Amino acid sequence: MKKGSSIRAGTAWILTSNLSQRVLEFIFGIILARLLVPADFGVLVTIQIFTGAAGFIAGAGMGQALIRAKVAEKEHFHVVFTLQLAICSLIYLIFFALAPWFAEWFDNEIYATLLRVSALTFLIRPFRNTAQAKLTRDMRFKALAIINVIGLIATSTISVMLALMDYGTWSLVLGGLSGSVIRTSILIIVSKNYPRFRYDKAIAHSLGTVGIRFSVNDIIFYLRSQIPNFLIGKFIGSNMVGLFNKGDSLSKLPVQTISGSAYQTVFRVLSSTQDNLDQSRYIYFKTITLVTFYTFPFYIGLLWLAEPFIVNVYGEKWQMAAIPLQILSIAGFFRCITNPSGAVMAAQNQLSTEIKLQIITLVLTTLGCIPGIMQNSIELIALGLLPGAIFLSFGQSFFALRVLKASYQTLVNALLPALFLNFYLAVFLGSLDLLISFLAPTTSSFAYLCILSLAGGLFYAGMFLFYPHPELKAEAERWKKILKLSSR
Repeated sequence: MKKGSSIRAGTAWILTSNLSQRVLEFIFGIILARLLVPADFGVLVTIQIFTGAAGFIAGAGMGQALIRAKVAEKEHFHVVFTLQLAICSLIYLIFFALAPWFAEWFDNEIYATLLRVSALTFLIRPFRNTAQAKLTRDMRFKALAIINVIGLIATSTISVMLALMDYGTWSLVLGGLSGSVIRTSILIIVSKNYPRFRYDKAIAHSLGTVGIRFSVNDIIFYLRSQIPNFLIGKFIGSNMVGLFNKGDSLSKLPVQTISGSAYQTVFRVLSSTQDNLDQSRYIYFKTITLVTFYTFPFYIGLLWLAEPFIVNVYGEKWQMAAIPLQILSIAGFFRCITNPSGAVMAAQNQLSTEIKLQIITLVLTTLGCIPGIMQNSIELIALGLLPGAIFLSFGQSFFALRVLKASYQTLVNALLPALFLNFYLAVFLGSLDLLISFLAPTTSSFAYLCILSLAGGLFYAGMFLFYPHPELKAEAERWKKILKLSSR
């Protein structure tokens, strides 16, 4: 199979999985948001800040190392499982012992029990990680897609049932734990990667050396993304954590769904062709063109419709999440470049450089949160995150271009199709907004949301299919054939 076909097939299945998961998460998220209050989500987010960071330590990046390794026999997977189980068991014991102190620090007794129960996922992780790495390495993305959807349905269904029984935050914790057990069991069966205890010093050193760099980078990235939640939870309160996290998570949804889908397959293929710069350049720029084309219109829409979207979908109690969502959507445009650039840097062994960029971004993010914390304003905190996001995008693209021996002009050319279409989309939405304000000023918020969403989507699709940028003509023809609009 050609590399291009491999990327498209792999990305198609990951995208199918991600889209299915995001749609299900969106639907179940609406149900849970209406059954629970922002503070219920805020309490869980606060706990997940710490368990999530520890999760990267537990994995030690060895899952990525297994995927990237030129040779990975069964013995390699068994060694990784053994090491991860030992590390995860130790982490669980630490969380169990620190739980009372954690509750006292946040001045909320429920944190102690919640932390001890949530941390049980560490005893499941080693079983899941090695099985998932095996399927990813084998590029069995179809199987991963189906398993991920099954796991999400199980998690969400259990959470909703418990929320209906007034379990509050516990509905989220127990639902997640149950879904993790179900998903892990299926992963093991499908991958046929049955856990065994095995230790080999040479294998441990080889995978650990590579893995630790992935792990350090992931930890810094995670801390950067969770610093705002931590500071809000500590100094403002769990209710504001829930509101800010809603805006933040929704702003990341388009790029995680589309760019995240491409990242896994692009990274795998770039790793296998890292010595072929011509092919690597082609994959990188083509990925950016397609990712920005499919992602940018969602951010244009969120900038325009954040408040009616939040109020009509999630309810009035979530309205304060709208402005952070609008502000953080600006960062979303830059993340569309950051992700593919990160894949290039990882595939070209530039992780040490990426770690330095992530550390600088972490500092910028922390400093950016301070004015908002002092003013008790999640809107100011969202604004403070923009400099870090912009810096990381320019930084990673600079080093990706340097290692590929390419220019910024080529990157700009790759962005032009999306910029061209989305400029006209913004003009169209602005004109439609003015038209509604003059002809139907009493239009309800819900009707306004529906009209602009539907009209904007049809306009963008029409421009793409019938007046495409030259770089998108092949993609437009592919969609015409799928939709049976092609004359050929």
